[in-house]
Amino acid sequence: MAGLCEGRVVIVTGAGRGLGRAHALAFAAEGAKVVVNDLGVGLDGLPGPDGPAARVAAEIEALGGAAVAHGGDIATSKGAASLVATAVDTFGRLDTLVNNAGFLRDRMLVNLDEDDWDAVMRVHLKGHFLPLRSAAAWWRAEAKAGRPVAARVVNTSSGAGLLGSVGQGNYSAAKAGILALTAVAAQEMGPYGVQVNAIAPAARTRMTERTFAETMAAPEAGGFDAMAPENVSPLVVWLGADASAGVTGRVFETEGGRITVMEGWRPGPTADRGARRTPAEAGKAALELLAAAQAPLPVYGAR
Repeated sequence: MAGLCEGRVVIVTGAGRGLGRAHALAFAAEGAKVVVNDLGVGLDGLPGPDGPAARVAAEIEALGGAAVAHGGDIATSKGAASLVATAVDTFGRLDTLVNNAGFLRDRMLVNLDEDDWDAVMRVHLKGHFLPLRSAAAWWRAEAKAGRPVAARVVNTSSGAGLLGSVGQGNYSAAKAGILALTAVAAQEMGPYGVQVNAIAPAARTRMTERTFAETMAAPEAGGFDAMAPENVSPLVVWLGADASAGVTGRVFETEGGRITVMEGWRPGPTADRGARRTPAEAGKAALELLAAAQAPLPVYGAR
């Protein structure tokens, strides 16, 4: 039987290890041709000693799939453009973009350097925007030329983007920005046949296995490994396939065998007096509304 993504061309950024590698292999197993992007940097974003993208591409080919490695920096306009060009030049088209690349530079806010803020914003938020912009431009041109487009984008946020995470102010802000970018892109690109969704995964990767060592630990032999990155990939593959038609602008939290549709910010208790309040009156109204509202979920790491 043909796979769920038979004939589709898929880009996965940050696909040299962890979640990205798992996604790339899962797409290939479902018949997709995969562009494996990874800059090959360390956990802190600095250059590493090897080229993991080529290894994953070779792994896919050894299993009978089709893949090509891309080692460019997708947080630059040139690198993002070359990423899309690699897909089109190698396989003739582009159908799905999975934005996954990222790294950490964790500090409490009072100790967080400006460079560490900028670096994390660059790879996570700009590293989502630029590939998305390049891919969207190609899909829009295809649609305007009268060629049918059934494109998919899967962005990668985090529980830190949904709730915040102590010691990860830069990472949390970037991941929250990805959620807003997802909502906007879904609306703007929908008329051209592009669906855009986001996931907030929990899995054992280089970014989590030390920060959340106890939670991410592998189970005893024979037990279900809830934190294995391969558990996240089936939802990503489905979102990247034709089968997800009609699903766009949504956020899914996924961990182990659990999938949750996140419902985002919604209006809660409201009071409108139809006239300006004094500060004291505004405070009184705010306290009354807070008493009627649901308490926020705790920030990760809160005591």
